[in-house]
Amino acid sequence: MTNFLGIIPARYKSSRFPGKPLVPILGKPLVIHVCEKAAIALGVENFLVATEDQRIVDVVEKQGFQALLTSDKPKTGTDRLWEVAQKIRADYYINIQGDEPMINPDDIQKVYRARLASPSHITNGYCSIEENENPNSLNIPKVIMNENDELIYMSRLALPGIKGRADKPVYNKQVCIYTFTYDELKAFGEREDKTYLESFEDIEILRFLEMGYKIKMVKTAGASLAVDVPDDVYLVEQALLSK
Repeated sequence: MTNFLGIIPARYKSSRFPGKPLVPILGKPLVIHVCEKAAIALGVENFLVATEDQRIVDVVEKQGFQALLTSDKPKTGTDRLWEVAQKIRADYYINIQGDEPMINPDDIQKVYRARLASPSHITNGYCSIEENENPNSLNIPKVIMNENDELIYMSRLALPGIKGRADKPVYNKQVCIYTFTYDELKAFGEREDKTYLESFEDIEILRFLEMGYKIKMVKTAGASLAVDVPDDVYLVEQALLSK
């Protein structure tokens, strides 16, 4: 099998929600929910949590998972992946977002398999926005693709726009599972400053798009709710209980 490493970036000093990786979700730290899903998808030995905070390292290792202490310099999760890649070489790095406790292990595998099938494309997950979600929410990156499922643009605005139609389009949102090569992470990390569109949207995948990389969007099963702000905790807990 091609050599791969799963990485869960987990930042304690989140600007919108400090300490988010350790917030209890139904009595269990958020990051541990994600670790359990990653373990099902990849195996315990094939992923780690990358964090700048020893408290997160301690919690993760106590539960039997691997963790790596990084610096506090990375500005984004992908910058944190680049820091890990400089220490651990792999053919592919699978980014698994640390704030989605409902992430589907099958989706992690699906995004990785899509990368193996299209090695010239970065791969990223997406799904349709559900009825109880607001497409106008700035916390939800909306995905615009061409007919080959290649990313055209991603925005916090509700895209596509509507003119002269009574019906509404199908809104798609990003599911934060990605695959990168070492060279792709190197190009991203050595850029250091955010690219023009990335700096406005605060969506890091746009840096790759602006630098000319092709990105294949992979349809996932959905039902993945992220914890972006404290108010999301209740919504995610209710969704988990309903399952």
